[in-house]
Amino acid sequence: MSALDADIASLDAWIETLMQCKPLAENDVKKLCDKAREILSNESNVQPVRVPVTVCGDVHGQFHDLLELFRIGGNVPDTNYLFMGDYVDRGYHSVETVTLLVAAKVRYPDRVTLTRGNHESRQITQVYGFYDECLRKYGNPNIWKYFTDVFDYLPLTAVIESQIFCLHGGLSPSLDSLDQVRSIDRVQEVPHEGPMCDLLWSDPDDRAGWGISPRGAGYTFGQDVSAQFNHANGLTLVSRAHQLVMEGYQWAHDRQVVTIFSAPNYCYRCGNQAAIMELDERMKYTFLQFDPAPRRGEPQVTRKTPDYFL
Repeated sequence: MSALDADIASLDAWIETLMQCKPLAENDVKKLCDKAREILSNESNVQPVRVPVTVCGDVHGQFHDLLELFRIGGNVPDTNYLFMGDYVDRGYHSVETVTLLVAAKVRYPDRVTLTRGNHESRQITQVYGFYDECLRKYGNPNIWKYFTDVFDYLPLTAVIESQIFCLHGGLSPSLDSLDQVRSIDRVQEVPHEGPMCDLLWSDPDDRAGWGISPRGAGYTFGQDVSAQFNHANGLTLVSRAHQLVMEGYQWAHDRQVVTIFSAPNYCYRCGNQAAIMELDERMKYTFLQFDPAPRRGEPQVTRKTPDYFL
């Protein structure tokens, strides 16, 4: 058996373990993360993606819902996937979720594209759950360190067939072109401000121009900004995640922007549907919506729209 065959056999065994929601041994995670960094370091800040591909938003450690996503959208490698960040934090199974996605990336590098979200950051994961979960499951922070080192190498954005710009957050007043995105030095912790921060934190807004973001990072941007950016870069659409939308996807800016959110019943209490966007060979898109996976031993939460979204 060649070294490559041995690697593939190990990866397949790891994926099989992870699909049962069982974490890998610490040493195996280290090997996986080393390989992932090697693969990701060769990818661009604007990673090119071909159709057909299925585009997904935040999954936030909701492991059983990620399996439901694969059930609806098809398994890797039969379906090509592009995930737009926020793999960890908030859900109960960030460790298994991010390990499975990184293992899928390493096993099928040309069929899985992973971009960075604002939660793929040392600072955010120490507050919203991933760090604590690593400590709880492994007894030390090593796993957290391996993954946060991988996060620094994730592409900031992707572009499908030079037409659909995919990223976690949104546009930046410092960036007019994809070439400017390509020239960012991305291998670092997410900064508190500046173009890299904006790509992972900004949100579309009903008001024109640029606005101050209520999130405390990034900006809000209006339809005029989206239209100008798409026109200048020969794009038909900005596809992004980052915001909870009750139907799983939501158009904005006269269909210049779409938000996709792939964590159903977010935080196990928001009552939202999730969605993914399938693009076929002709760039025709279909949105597939899905509800939470049934969970054994966890309370079933009814679908109720909380007041603060109305």
